Amino acid sequence: MGEEFPVSLGFVFPGQGSQTVGMLMEMAERHAIVRETFDEAGDVLGLPMWSLVSEGPQERLNQTEITQPVLLTASTALWRAWQAEGGPDPDRLAGHSLGEYSALVCADALSFKDAVALVHQRGKLMQEAVPQGEGAMAAILGLDDDVVAACCDSVDGVVSPANFNAPSQVVIAGSSAAVARAVEKCVEAGARRAVPLQVSGPFHCELMAPAKVGFAEALDAVTLSMPRIPVVHNVDATVATDLDALRDKLLEQMARPVQWTRCVTSMIDDGVDSFVECGAGKVLAGLIKRIDRTKTVHNIDMPDDFAAAVETGGRS
Repeated sequence: MGEEFPVSLGFVFPGQGSQTVGMLMEMAERHAIVRETFDEAGDVLGLPMWSLVSEGPQERLNQTEITQPVLLTASTALWRAWQAEGGPDPDRLAGHSLGEYSALVCADALSFKDAVALVHQRGKLMQEAVPQGEGAMAAILGLDDDVVAACCDSVDGVVSPANFNAPSQVVIAGSSAAVARAVEKCVEAGARRAVPLQVSGPFHCELMAPAKVGFAEALDAVTLSMPRIPVVHNVDATVATDLDALRDKLLEQMARPVQWTRCVTSMIDDGVDSFVECGAGKVLAGLIKRIDRTKTVHNIDMPDDFAAAVETGGRS
């Protein structure tokens, strides 16, 4: 712990890619609020949410319109369990892509029921924006951000960085042909690995612009409040100063890259020394360790890990 800041706690919320059949099963056995939260989401959507999580199939769970409400529900369920067990409020929140909506729910900026319906619609719009097979994403490992961007700029067609996840770890997105050409350029430039991602669309690039039109209407139909805990936003790694800015950041996020490295760095600059990954899996824990190995990251999706994190208040 440095002298400039007291120990400060940050919560982070994962996005698509963290979903697996059977996730949170053990937590649901120990904490009734987990199953209750999934049942609440199921009532909103008219879908058997807990059955989808506990039984699958994985292919259905991976459909964007299902993935998004499932992961939001998982994060909210863990947050509610954390609160029920007396876990302290964090000082900063941030979510990766879809996870930004989980952060807003937990910051009391958006009701859980509204958020479930909103991200279900968001997933549909994103899935429909680009016909299946016409878009692609790929993870580029081992190149600086500006080199990846330059490789994308050097090919014809739509392709650009979509997620700045950690140093030397960038995801690109765009049309399938352009992504394939950009991958070749990245390999030629010395990328350690270039891995095509199994996703249902090219998220966080300009091909998502058509989805913004319908989503703007959906966003206008829900009640947003200013977060009671500051939320660091993906598009610019800043905290919104008013509701108009908050809406704009959510809308722009669909077609602009996730600045995850900057989000985590911003939280650390604001004094965050310890993180809790509030959601399924350990994806964000891995990224945070790549960004700053000195920071502690707790995962709370398993009962023993959850209990240990509650005992320390999520601190180091």
